[in-house]
This record gives sequence, C-alpha cells and structure tokens, in this order.
Amino acid sequence: MARPRKDVKFAHRSASNNRARRASMSMSEISESGSQPGSPTRNGTFEKSPAPPVPEQSEYEKKKANFIVRTTWTLVMIGGFFFALGAGHLYIIVIITAVQVICFKEVIAIANVPSKARSLRFTKSLNWYFLGTAMYFLYGESVIYYFKHILLVDRILLPLATHHRFISFMLYIIGFVFFVFSLQKGHYKFQFTQFAWTHMALFLIVGQAHFIINNIFEGFIWFILPISMVITNDIFAYLCGITFGRHQLIQISPKKTWEGFLGAWFFTIIWGVLATHFLAQYKFFICPVNDLGATVFSGLECVPNPVFTARTYTVPFIPEGLSAYLPVLPHTVDILPVQFHMVILATFASLIAPFGGFFASGLKRTFKIKDFGDSIPGHGGATDRFDCQFIMGSIAFFYYSSFIATHHTTVGGVIEAAITGLTYDEQFEVVQILAKNLVNHGTIAPQILDYLNNLSAHAVKA
Repeated sequence: MARPRKDVKFAHRSASNNRARRASMSMSEISESGSQPGSPTRNGTFEKSPAPPVPEQSEYEKKKANFIVRTTWTLVMIGGFFFALGAGHLYIIVIITAVQVICFKEVIAIANVPSKARSLRFTKSLNWYFLGTAMYFLYGESVIYYFKHILLVDRILLPLATHHRFISFMLYIIGFVFFVFSLQKGHYKFQFTQFAWTHMALFLIVGQAHFIINNIFEGFIWFILPISMVITNDIFAYLCGITFGRHQLIQISPKKTWEGFLGAWFFTIIWGVLATHFLAQYKFFICPVNDLGATVFSGLECVPNPVFTARTYTVPFIPEGLSAYLPVLPHTVDILPVQFHMVILATFASLIAPFGGFFASGLKRTFKIKDFGDSIPGHGGATDRFDCQFIMGSIAFFYYSSFIATHHTTVGGVIEAAITGLTYDEQFEVVQILAKNLVNHGTIAPQILDYLNNLSAHAVKA
C-alpha cells in the first residue's frame, strides 16, 4: 500500500478555507469599523475613532477673524498709549525703549543664517552687546543734557556724567575687539555681514529712537503731533486711495496711489493745525520736562516758548469790494505761530515719512517675507507699524532744534560750566557772589552771607 505524500494540497479545501478566512476577516473588520468610540476590539483594547475633519474657513471668515483680532489689538494699543500719556513722560519713554528693542530683534532676525554658521558662538551675544552699548551712550547723552543740574552735583553720578562719552567709547571698543577675536576661518563673510547688519539696525532704529526720546524731553507736543500725523496720513491715504486712486505711486508698494498720497497730505495738514490749537492750551504738553514724575493731573510749569503765544495777522488777500458784501468777513486772525510750523511738519509727514515705509517694504521684498514678525497680533511685527515713525521723529527733532528751540542759559548749563571749568576756590567765590546778590534783593537772609564769609576766612587761615 502506497504511503500518502505529506506535501500534497487539495485545491478545493484550500479554496474553501481561504474563503472562510476572508469572510471572517471581513466580518471582524466590519465589526471593528462599525464599533462606537471606546468599544473593545478583538484584542481587548479600546480604539478611538478618528476625529471628523475640520472644515476649512472660507476667505470671508478668515478676513473677519483677522479684522476682529486686528481691531482688538488696535484698541488695546490706543488705550495703553493714552494711559501712559496721562501717567507721565517716564512711561512713554519705557514704551519707546521696548519698541526699539523689539524692532531691533525683528530686523536682526530676518538676516539669513547659513546652517554651518548656526554653531558659531557669541554671534547673537555680540548683537545684543552692541545694542546695550548704543542705548547706554544715547540715553546717557539725553539724560545728562536735560538733567545735568541733578547729575553734576551728585558725588557718585558726577564721574559717570563727566566721562560718559569715554566710557561709552571704551564699551564699544571692547565689543569690537571681542568681535575680531571671535572670527573663525570659513565664516568670515557671514560674520562681517552680521557686523554690518547690526550697525545698520543700530543706526536706523536705536539712533532715530534717541531723537524721539529727545522730542519727549522738549515737550509732549513734539512727540504726540509727529506720530499722530503719520497715523492720520496712513488712514487718509488708505481712504483716499480706495475712493479716488487711479494712478500708481511707486513700484515697491503697488497699492500706493497718487490720489491717496495727495489726499492724505491735505487731511494731515488739517489735523496738525487743529490738534496744535488744542494741545497748546495745556502746559503739560508744551513744557520741557523738568520733573519725570509729573502726570497729567499734576501738570508742569514753565515759561512757554514764544511760538505758543497767539499773534494777530492781517488777512492780505481780501478784495476791497468783497468786504462791502461780506461785512462779517474778518480782516485779522489770531493764530499761534506754531501752527505754521505744524503745516511744514505735516508736509514732511505726508511726503517724506512714507518713504520710511517704502524702505521697509523694499527690505521685506529683498528677504521675501510678508511681515517683520508677529509681535502684534493682527498687525505683524512692531517694525511694520513703526517704520515711518522713526524717520518722522528724526525730522521733528532736527526741525525743532533748527527753527523753534530757544537757546538761552539754563541752570544746568551754568552748573556744568562752573563744575567742569572752575577750581573749588573759584566755585566757592561764585557762591559768595551769588549769595551777596540774593541778599541785596532780599531773597535770602544776610546771616547766610556772613556764614559763607566766615567759612572763607577760616579757609584762608588754614
């Protein structure tokens, strides 16, 4: 009898077995796919059903959400600005400082960093070191200039004030030497590019922010009006552009039109004249800072600049015959001289400041980015919002210094000249002479002068 072969397969059995397996597998798959979330599967585990796909937002919904976020943060920024304005000059200076640091960070961050250069040490540290050095120098210059009568009579602050520029220069030299020591073969081009890029950012951002802070020290009006003019210009450039715009202004910003450009100029002048008339009525806005703790409730006291005193001007272009038909037409008007200056500054805000935005647009196109960052939700980066403000602040400072500022002797200037240019004996002699003058005018008691003369006599005997 022949032995059966082990490897013989029966087609009909295998086919039937395969069909049975397929049926059982399909049933299990059906049961598993049809099970509810959290129901046990064949192996005893719990399986979660996949979440339903989230429907994509339509273009309208995206624009609506962006509009809500943008509007919300606009109101938050406006509210914060007015709160800081009422709280005093120091709060506004803190805000300007924060803005310039954020803008510096955004501008530095857009530079392309090759992958092989990311392992370099001290690259970012040097950027922030140069920023700190520049801010120390520029802030120190402003504080010493406006508060020298406080700094120069303090024993600790006197050396820092008198040698401020040398200290600042040595801090920069330390950073420069450290940069040279950090150079590595194969990375020279990248490191020198970063060095130049950092200095450009310091010049365009920190340097111009310094002038804005000086505007604050000269009086809030020289800070409020320039920035409000830029905002007004932006608003009306958009409104006039979408209403009348037909002719493109510049290729870098294709949406800018000549009609929006000129319409914004007109409305910015109107805003400048009206806002100046309102702000000039309050010394808190027109007085230079002599107390950093002053608020809108405590106010400031000073002798106002002559440009804030109204003058009478004769209207020269009224025809003689017209006055007979319009007897109520005034022949003279009372205008603040500063309002004429604001017409010029409004012209700068409309014709020159927008080129700060054009420059920023060109920079973004160079690096193929939409915004400098996302520091302000709905608005992009801080640089996107303040690109025009920096150049306008510089224009306002130089215009004020050249045509409006009154140059006269100040207490700080006299003290600086006495401390830095006279010996101690000469300074004491000046004090005696001033005391004698005050006694003659009845301001101080004669005993004070006698006391000073006795001190002088004892010093001579010693």
